[in-house]
Amino acid sequence: MRKSSGESIIHLRPQRYLMKPKPSLLLAALLVFTPAFAMKSLAQENTKCPIMTDDDVDKEETIEFEGVKVGLCCGKCGKLFSSNARYYIKAAPELLPQFKGMEAKLGLDKITLLPQKFCPMKTRSLICPDSASLEYKGAKVYFFDQRALDKWKLDPEGNAKRAIEAGLLPQLNK
Repeated sequence: MRKSSGESIIHLRPQRYLMKPKPSLLLAALLVFTPAFAMKSLAQENTKCPIMTDDDVDKEETIEFEGVKVGLCCGKCGKLFSSNARYYIKAAPELLPQFKGMEAKLGLDKITLLPQKFCPMKTRSLICPDSASLEYKGAKVYFFDQRALDKWKLDPEGNAKRAIEAGLLPQLNK
């Protein structure tokens, strides 16, 4: 090609100057622009039972609630969780990280928690409004199950004293 005086001709080969996309940048863009609800499969799963809170999850004992997998330690806890899932999710959010960000969708603001969180006899087991209960000195005391309630009845004064000292029965500290 000829150039006339004062003109310059530049020949660029476009393919040489195009940037190749970097995989890390593509992943970052995908994460930034992917809506949270589409990332449910990436959500963290619970490792401890949300009811018997000291027990590890048994990989065979899982249920699904609102499209989210929940691990439990046994079939009994699966039945308890299924009967009052929203209550347990609100009572123990630290044990159920997979529900973080879903509070409004689940209506957790409408759930009222009891002042008592744990069973006074099985001290790492959560209770709920449907749990076994009895009246003790004018206050309702909840138990994980009937066996725990029966054990309480063997020494209510001693059991109440120990549970109050452990901070398990705030409704009796009035």
